[in-house]
Amino acid sequence: MAKLKMDKEITSHAQCKSTLNSVADALYVIGGKWKLRIIVALTEGNRRFNEMQRLIEGISAKVLSTELKDLELNGFVRRKVYTGTPVVVEYELTEYAETLGGVLQALSEWGAKHKEMVKKGMHKAEASVN
Repeated sequence: MAKLKMDKEITSHAQCKSTLNSVADALYVIGGKWKLRIIVALTEGNRRFNEMQRLIEGISAKVLSTELKDLELNGFVRRKVYTGTPVVVEYELTEYAETLGGVLQALSEWGAKHKEMVKKGMHKAEASVN
């Protein structure tokens, strides 16, 4: 049986429970289909609502609005309103959002490796059928 390697070794039931709770807390805040995609979209700089909606394929205006409000509430996104004609609203990442840099990098690398593994598995399955 393979063991998951982590920076911090889990040696007791209490440590395991603590790790489970921490992961659950993190997933509660940044989990779901869209939150991390929104954060990634904002890593290049401030964006307007419609820019993000065009960039993040498949997200509806209602869902984007809801997710941005959640991210703002949790301190990851700041909404900036520029009064004038027309009124301009931009969204930007906060310094707190930058703490996700390592998480995003690790997820990106793992996602690329997983995609390759799936492709190789599909090729092996096709080869065994033929």
